[in-house]
Formats: sequence, structure tokens, C-alpha cells
Amino acid sequence: MCGIIGYLGGREATPILMESLKRLEYRGYDSAGVAVLELPRAGEAVRTSITKSEAKVDTLIEKLEANMPSGRLGIGHTRWATHGKPTYINAHPHTDCKGKIFVVHNGIIENFAELKAELEAEGHEFPSETDTEVVPHLIEKYYKGDFLAAVRAALKRMKGAYALAMFSSDDPELLVGARLNAPLVVGLGEKENYIASDITAIIPYTKRVLVLGEGEVAAVTPLGAEVSSLDGVTVKPKIVHVDWDVTQAQKNGFAHFMLKEIHETPEALANAMRGRLTDDGLVSFREFDVPHEQLRNLNEVILLGMGTSLHAAMIGEYLLEDWVGLPARAVDASEFRYRRPTFADNALGVVITQSGETADTLVALQQAKSRGALTVAVTNVIASSAARDADGAIYLHAGPEIGVASTKTFNSHIVSLCLLAMRLATANDRISLERRHELVEAMRALPEHVKGILARDKEILGLANKYSKYRNFMYAGRGIGYPVALEGALKLKEISYIHAEGTSGGELKHGPIALLDDQFPVVAICTASATKDKMVSNVHEIVARNAPVLALVTKGDRSLDDVATDIFEMPAVEETVSAILNTVMLQLFAYHVAVKLGQDVDQPRNLAKSVTVE
Repeated sequence: MCGIIGYLGGREATPILMESLKRLEYRGYDSAGVAVLELPRAGEAVRTSITKSEAKVDTLIEKLEANMPSGRLGIGHTRWATHGKPTYINAHPHTDCKGKIFVVHNGIIENFAELKAELEAEGHEFPSETDTEVVPHLIEKYYKGDFLAAVRAALKRMKGAYALAMFSSDDPELLVGARLNAPLVVGLGEKENYIASDITAIIPYTKRVLVLGEGEVAAVTPLGAEVSSLDGVTVKPKIVHVDWDVTQAQKNGFAHFMLKEIHETPEALANAMRGRLTDDGLVSFREFDVPHEQLRNLNEVILLGMGTSLHAAMIGEYLLEDWVGLPARAVDASEFRYRRPTFADNALGVVITQSGETADTLVALQQAKSRGALTVAVTNVIASSAARDADGAIYLHAGPEIGVASTKTFNSHIVSLCLLAMRLATANDRISLERRHELVEAMRALPEHVKGILARDKEILGLANKYSKYRNFMYAGRGIGYPVALEGALKLKEISYIHAEGTSGGELKHGPIALLDDQFPVVAICTASATKDKMVSNVHEIVARNAPVLALVTKGDRSLDDVATDIFEMPAVEETVSAILNTVMLQLFAYHVAVKLGQDVDQPRNLAKSVTVE
């Protein structure tokens, strides 16, 4: 979720870039930089000034104020690392061999490795580790004096996701933007125009915004912007008037970061799969490139996490046992560190942490390594402690998560664990080509299914308003539905401060059922699974104790009609996929209950985003 700003007009570009980058800091980032096409002095050639910081925007601003570039065309960037550590050389903007083409980028170029190999064979040199650097070099390859034509030719070669702002020193009155699977807008001012990753960056300067569509290119000049397809066909621009303030703009018009991030789940899930999953269901991880033979020799998998990450680990345990046939166990990392755990020979330790800095999980990682386990960190933060300390990393690429309660990153963890399970199953010859095709189809359809749940927000709001009067909740599920129930209960208690606990359907009558009465509702995960009929029986037991029941069922399932108090129908999907859809619904339910009660959902009391102490 990098921040992008571009400016072309009659004013000095550098102060505008500096101010805009400050407004984009909320997106989360690890480095920053700007490129400004400087106004040439008499007798001097045109030059572009690049200033970068491997730290915060304030450090970048200090550098710029010490040596302020003067020019009316420029681009700026805050980088959330995806490929390559957060270093000065990896910071944007990036340029071509001749230093004439300048690019900032948000997204992931899936086929960057093959493009880079092709360009290197032609003599191009790449000083950085980023996927972005192929973009200016590819444009350079096609540049024959028409910058816009070269951009279009380059974009046709690229796969993945991109929001780009670009310029060439050969064309000082042209700023180009393009987008695919990543947001980008053009701000329209009076004889000055802007390109930005979101409205936050430009809202003090203009309220007229052109929203680029998928696969569209904007050619921005001081006089305005022309939009076209990659084939050069003119597109009628979509212009909107924005009346948000800066705070609203940071949230893209959503009331809270948590709600915004739940709505970012489809993009986060697509990013987790992007470039890793082939049509035939073969999985590869660039930062965890372990040979088949080594994976085939694994005898056990230990999944370590805390809180939400532990619930993801529990789902991973089910997947690994079912798909791979390996012994797997999900373990509370804070308890693991004080045990003397036994390890099978050739164990794999999987540490699951959004921030990569969770203290207990890091200690557990060191314990796993000291006992000879192969280790991998499943994390959202490039070059975090977990990523550095483990033998490899599987990055979520979910973008920054500002809300304290984890939402989109939990679901990205599940997708990443699905991919890991597929990788291990393939290495162990435990999964047929037909089954791989089924899973690929189910996983690639997942973002659209999530959008379908998000579109039913008003329906979920109605349920939340109805149930917000209760002070106690039970969440129950079986199989993969059990950790989903635990996570649903955790979300509700985290942000609403209502007492909620999760239990397995089988465990319910071994104690928790004693709590139930007409003031103690139960949220029951009853979507299609191998244990669905058992959960239906559990619901009958709950209703016999007069407890209200909100049941999540698969569309068309009538088994709980006239039994459950309320029913929410979910799409008929692969059981693993249903865990994510059910979770999104429960996240929205918890969110709306908390808002109804007037709680601060983004910064709930007593909680921190990254728990770095024991």
C-alpha cells in the first residue's frame, strides 16, 4: 500500500510533494523519495534531482530543505516494501539506464523476474532488488521518442498489480499515470494537475478528481488529463467532486480504518496469491524456495502464533493434516517458550505474525531453530525480525493495517497457509492434478465471493443492531469452523468490550452450555462441512436452553429453518474458502455492534497493534 504523488503545473513541485507525502504517512511505509525535473539554468542541460530516505518522510524533508530542487514536474513515493528490503537503493523513484525515465509504483509485478532476465540479457543493469525497477527499463526498451507510446507498450508486457506515476526528462510537460488492480486518481486543478494513490494526498489542492479505471492510462499536462486504454483508445473520464476532509480521505470515505481494511480484503487476498499460484495449482515462494526433496522429508509441522495469528495457525493445522497427511500442531507461542517441546526429525516451524515483531512468537521461533527445525515466517512486514530470523518468509502483501484489531491480514494468513499446504502436498505427491484445479478455481474466485459478503453490509448491520443489546455471547463451530468461532468471539470482545467466548460444538455440552439462557445468544458456524450435521444437532441443544441463535448456513440449506432465531446464508464454496467468508461476515458483525455501542473500534482500550513485550 505504497503512497504515490505526482505534480505538474506552474508552482514549485517540491513543497507540494513534501506536504502530500506527509499526508500519505498513514498508509504505512518504510522509506520515501522524490524525483523533480529541475528548471535548467542558462546554458545548462535539463537534469532530474532524486532524493531518497531509507527512513521516515521527515528525514526526506530534511534532505530536501538542505538542497531544495526547483522544478514544476515531480513525483514522490512512500514505500511499503514487497520485493527487497527497506534500503536507500530500493527506495523509489527508480530510473532507467540513461537516467531519463522516472517511476514510482504501488503493487506487485508478477512477471518481473522473467522481464528482468530478458532486459539483463540486452545489457540493462539493475542496482536494486525491487520488482518496480523493471518498469523504467522496459519503457526505455520501447522508447523511440514517444514516451506515452513506450509506456503503453511496456504495460502490455506486465502482469500483476500496479499504480504508476512516471515522467521522462525528454518531455517536461507530460506526467503519466496508469493502474491495474491498484488504486490511482488524477486531481484536476487550475492549470495544474496531480496523480495520487488516494485522495488524501491532493485534497487540500483540488476537489475535482478523475478516477482511473482498470487498465487505463492518464496523460497529464498543465491543461488537463486525457485517459486511454493500453491500446490507445480514448476513454471518457469519470470525474467526481469530493467533499471529504483530510481525515475522511485517509479512510477513503469509510467511518473507520477497521471498516476500510475489511473492505480491502479482496485486494489483500489477491495479493497473497499473485505470482505464486499457477493454473495447474503449483505454488512457489520467492523468499522460501525450498527444494521438493527437503519438503518431502519433513515429518512434522509446528505452527506458532498469538491471538488472531494462533487462530490462523489452527486453520493451518487442519489444512496440513487433511491435504498433506503430516502431523501438525498449532501452539500458543507464549506457552511454547516455557516448555521443553519435542520435535520430530525434519520438523518445519511456521511462525505466524502480522507485524513480524511479536515478542513471544520471536522467542518461540528461536526455540524451533535451536532444535533444528526448518523455519518460515508468514508475516506482513518485509525485513521484520521474524522474516530476518527465519530460514525463509512468506509475505502477505496485504498492505498496512492501521486498525488494532486484525481483519484483512487474518484472511491473508489463511490464504498463505493454503498455499503452503498445497506446496507441501505437491512435494509429497498427496494431491492430484484434478484436486489442484479445484482448489485454484476456489481460491481465485475468493475475492469476488468476499465482495459479495461486503455488499450485504446493511443486512449484517441489521443483525448487529438487533444483537447489540446482549452482554454475553457464545460462538461455536466444528472442524475449521471452530477456529473461525474463536476468531469471531475475539473480534467482538476486542472492539465492543462485550464478553464473548468461542467453543467447539462438541465441547459445548461439556461445560459451556451451562451458561446459556435467553440472554446469552450463540453465533453458530453451520456452513457446509464434514461436521455440519453435528453442528445442526448442537444448535438444537442450544435452542432447548432458550438461547437465541444466529446461524451461518450455506445458501439453500433449510435444516435450521424454524430452529435458529436468525439465519445468514453464505455462498456454497470449498470448505476452506468458507472459513474466510464466514470470518469476513463476523468481522462486519463485530464492527457494527461496537459502533452501535459507541466504542473506538480503531484503537480499542488496553490493546496494541504490535505486542513487543511479554
